[in-house]
Amino acid sequence: MAFIRKRRLERDLYSKERFSLLLLNLEEYYFEQHTANHIINKGCKDERKFRGSLKICSKSIIFEPDDNIQPIIKIPLRDCVSIKAPEDNEASNPFTRDTSGGISVVCNQIFLIKERNIIAPYKTVRGRTEHLFQLDVAGKLGDVVQTLHQLYRASCLDKMGDQAAMITAILQSRLARTSFDKNRFQSISETLHMECKAEMVTPLVTNPGHVCVTDANLYFQPLNGYPKPVVQITLQNVRRIYKRRHGLMPVGLEVFCTENDLCSDIYLKFYNCQDRDELYFLIATYIENHITEHTAESYMLQWQRGHLSNYQYLLHLNNLADRSCNDLSQYPVFPWIIADYSSSVLDLTKPETFRDLSKPIGALNKERLDRLLARYQEMPEPKFMYGSHYSSPGYVLFYLVRVAPEYMLCLQNGKFDHADRMFNSLAETWKNCLDGATDFKELIPEFYENDSSFLVNSLKLDLGKRQGGKMVEDVELPPWASGPDDFLQKSQEALESQYVSEHLHEWIDIIFGYKQKGSEAVSAHNVFHPLTYEGGVDLNSIVDPNEKVALLTQILEFGQTPKQLFTIPHPRRIVPKLKSLSRTSSHSVSIAESPVSPNEESFEDLTEESITLAWNNIAKLKSDERYKIHKEAITGIAVTCNGSSVFTTSQDSTLKMFSKESKTIQRSVSFSNMALSSCLILPGDTTVISSSWDNHIYFYSIAFGRQQDVLMGHDDAVSKICWRDGRLYSASWDSTVKVWHCVPGETLSNKKHHFELLAELEHDVSVNTIDLNAANTMLASGTKEGTISVWDVPTATVLHQLPCHSGTVFDAAFSPDSRHLLSTGEDCCFKVIDVQTGMLISSVTAGEPQRCFKWDGNTILSGSQSGELLIWDILGGKVIERIKGHTGAVMSMWMNEQCNSVITGGEDKQIMFWKLQY
Repeated sequence: MAFIRKRRLERDLYSKERFSLLLLNLEEYYFEQHTANHIINKGCKDERKFRGSLKICSKSIIFEPDDNIQPIIKIPLRDCVSIKAPEDNEASNPFTRDTSGGISVVCNQIFLIKERNIIAPYKTVRGRTEHLFQLDVAGKLGDVVQTLHQLYRASCLDKMGDQAAMITAILQSRLARTSFDKNRFQSISETLHMECKAEMVTPLVTNPGHVCVTDANLYFQPLNGYPKPVVQITLQNVRRIYKRRHGLMPVGLEVFCTENDLCSDIYLKFYNCQDRDELYFLIATYIENHITEHTAESYMLQWQRGHLSNYQYLLHLNNLADRSCNDLSQYPVFPWIIADYSSSVLDLTKPETFRDLSKPIGALNKERLDRLLARYQEMPEPKFMYGSHYSSPGYVLFYLVRVAPEYMLCLQNGKFDHADRMFNSLAETWKNCLDGATDFKELIPEFYENDSSFLVNSLKLDLGKRQGGKMVEDVELPPWASGPDDFLQKSQEALESQYVSEHLHEWIDIIFGYKQKGSEAVSAHNVFHPLTYEGGVDLNSIVDPNEKVALLTQILEFGQTPKQLFTIPHPRRIVPKLKSLSRTSSHSVSIAESPVSPNEESFEDLTEESITLAWNNIAKLKSDERYKIHKEAITGIAVTCNGSSVFTTSQDSTLKMFSKESKTIQRSVSFSNMALSSCLILPGDTTVISSSWDNHIYFYSIAFGRQQDVLMGHDDAVSKICWRDGRLYSASWDSTVKVWHCVPGETLSNKKHHFELLAELEHDVSVNTIDLNAANTMLASGTKEGTISVWDVPTATVLHQLPCHSGTVFDAAFSPDSRHLLSTGEDCCFKVIDVQTGMLISSVTAGEPQRCFKWDGNTILSGSQSGELLIWDILGGKVIERIKGHTGAVMSMWMNEQCNSVITGGEDKQIMFWKLQY
């Protein structure tokens, strides 16, 4: 619970101080503080003196008494009548007698805050009053009064833009006169790399100061020394760093020392993007050696494969889309999931329990949508369907007011919202989001976390009385929740349910994806005000400072649409289907009624478990034996069902049969003087097929030890062949992949095979490799120019075509579930494609080309150019293990069905046998 946890941490660290930056107005700065006495009714019988701290801010004077019973006094500078110190010739002035270092402030209005240390709406005291502040250090009097006069003049300017410009000039002058205190370095041996001016960003407020980065640490020193003299982050602890949009400008930087937490360690806003980019480069360069930078696509792959929960995936997407718990105008957005707030039991097996995730909130109610669309049609350009956004500072604090009341008071000028407009009930809030004319808000992460305190008025806040006379207390929960913790537990279960897993990609399309902008957004009824979108307005092009301030204020209060992460449809999650005997029905369905016999199911489960076990232990692969059996590089390996005979092809033009038992070559045949490129064994272990650079495909009878047939099917070298269900698939450098129907000849009567060309898949350049999915419905091809194509086999049409690699594609293979396609190429990269959408979702760079591989969808076993076997965690994008192997490139690889035995063939003319040693 990032927002609340961060606030509690700050409160624990600085619990003695009632003052916080939240007492300032929005866009206000806290400059300095002075120990002082506040003197009331000076010279009278009832004169009182309160000791405390005088805070000088850009739009107000704040006095915080040491006595917690007394209220904090906030004096807006715009309401001041005079601010002065005694002059030498003012004999009658009370300061000249027994008070030195005094400042007189006469004003028409003040605010009293946190009286008796109770968080409550600010009390307004109107009428002219005089306040005398006696500084402990009288020598600072002149400077303080001069500063107050400057700030007072700024507050009296009519236009907000002029005020902001003058305050900015004062701030920049102060920053220019100071620098980072190098005595704050952790070590005298640290080397300074960069120093610049910046502001530390926390929700609703920013704090100016100096940023400093050394070879070991990142520092921020606030100009005012609040809340502590220096913030220090050890670079070695940094795990993630992101460039951020802040105030629609590319000047933000957020640094995390955790992998998964939404709450960062520091958020900085710079005064120009050059400083931001330089600091980003310095930190990113430091951490790049031991930190993997994740993209939306890499997280997508982890989510699809079940390595990230729906909650974790949404957190990562929010993070990548510039959403931050430090910026309430860009707070992380989560979906409403549950649509049932009236039943006594929440049934997560019924689709009607859930909200339609394919539509934005504004489109869920057809009657309301029809009214909005009618207005949209009549609206002049620029058109928008919704006059309010689904995420804004007001909405965030609507949900969190019970744990973050001071933020609400800051946002709403010292007031809580009207009691009937508070977050009173889940059912009421959901109904209003469905029916309300201007309410289209989504949820926040806290609804799917473990801290339910935001639903409970544990601070005993006086949030007002509703029309029926009822006080605003805890949030009213639906009947199916026994309490706040149970509500969150069931909300989490709903978010991770099968229904949501099957439909969450639809909501992602709307919020982060291709339905966010353009014609797709119009079709999806997902069009908001143009100012809410990234790039909707160029602040630098606006010359008038007043127009710029007004526009920025409007945008920040209205809310901002997340940065667009995807421009094509988001893939679905891979959701395991229930077996024929589910947990709920296994006791009521007899074995006779089951379509799968117990023995078959057990065998299937055992095979699956053994494969999973093998891949979990693939790093324990050990070299068993090696044999040099060819005169050139080995290009293909095929093994008989019983594992006794190994067939290999080589660039030396020979097909060889190696007996594992006798460890000898038993057959060696040459079909031509050209290199052979691959081989496979037909079902039944009677025939070996070899592809050749001489444009032919050769059929060799194992039983009769002779060439049985030849298919002259291409106009250039045949690079790869596959066999599935009586069909031969051949790839060639003649830019085609051909699909053949083969009717085997009667070998005893010496009849030839009959070949029928079923399809020809044409490419622009030479095809180097192919693979088929498990169902034989899709074929992947990789070319010499780096293009990957996915074909629909029944219709012989291309589904997706992507320029994945720069240079030749060496190998490509579908994952066992056919959801993803992995390829490797001359450019030293692994690329993962989502087969459903054709989206490139992951790219991992290796130090050298990987020539061939096997994978289970998560882990890769690859053969490298240098001869090593490498084991990769494709989701994490890193090498788990390196195993020494060949003395040249690993050119081919075979793996048995149980995935516990591997044979590799190398450029060093050797075959190596590998075994898993559990």
